[in-house]
Formats: sequence, C-alpha cells, structure tokens
Amino acid sequence: MKRALLVIDVQNEYFTGRLRIENGERSLANIVRAMDHAHQKGIPVVVIRHTNLAEGAVTFRKGSPEWELHPEIARRPYDHLVEKHMPGSFTGTDLERWLKENGITTVTIAGFMAHLCCDTTSRQAVHLGFAVEFLADATGTIPLETEWGSLTAQELYRAVLIVQAARFAKVQKTEDWIRQV
Repeated sequence: MKRALLVIDVQNEYFTGRLRIENGERSLANIVRAMDHAHQKGIPVVVIRHTNLAEGAVTFRKGSPEWELHPEIARRPYDHLVEKHMPGSFTGTDLERWLKENGITTVTIAGFMAHLCCDTTSRQAVHLGFAVEFLADATGTIPLETEWGSLTAQELYRAVLIVQAARFAKVQKTEDWIRQV
C-alpha cells in the first residue's frame, strides 16, 4: 500500500473569514502533525485549495486573504497543489491522474469541511478504487441549517464520521495514524 496525505481546503476562510470551523485550532494542530509526519516518512502530501468561481463570490474568492492557504500549511513542504472548484477534490482536477502516476493506492484525508469536501472526496476516492483513511481529529466542520432543519457542528461531524466508518473509510485519530505509518 502506498499512500498520500490529502490536505483539503485548509484556508484562511475557516479561521478569519465567514465560515469559522468549530475547534479549528485543534484540527489545524493535528493536520500540521500529519503533514510533518508524512514529510518525514516520505509520504507524498497533496494540498488542495478551493476557489469559488461565482461572480461576486464572498467566500474563497481567488486572490483574497481568506482564499489563501493557512500560513501553517503554506509554509510546509508539499508534493502537489490542486485547485478545485467543486466539493470533490477529484472533480475537474488532475488529482486522480497524479495519484495513479505516483502509484498511490490509499489516500489519507485531513482538512475542511468534514461534511462537504472531505466527505465528497472520500466517496469519490472509493468509487475510483482507492482505499481511504479519514483523520477524525484532523478534520472539522461548521453548524448547518437548511429548510429541512439544523445540526450543530458536533452533530454533523459525528454523523459524517459514523457514515465514513460504516462504508467508505478507516476513521482514526491522527496519533493512531502516525503510529501505524
């Protein structure tokens, strides 16, 4: 098994913008630990950045301070940068090609938001034949409200982890992942 660490959308938007991640600093600390460990072990790190292409976008607008990678991510080495425009990191990007060209069979997911971009990327990876590891404490989300109801960030986060563990990914804590790789 050859793995790559996918660091999804760890951008300033989630720390200083409109979409503040609950417990973002805790998640960030674990993302940074995973990146540092992956680099030390020779595991490729793919940084994924979301760009909102909508006219007049107020979140993830290219070139805005909130669109930029969080400084802790930007200052660390990574092997590949993917710019995406949809929740799934494989949609309209070169991610699948890059992973296959590098012999990757397992992707490890860290980043934001657990219920949207991380979840979608995990499901896409499974459909494309990759094994998936989902770092529970290196992901995070926000509360969600629609016409169908609302969920706290913790309720939504827990539901995502349960669904991921039930079918799509090996869900684990960062410390356990570090010990096993």
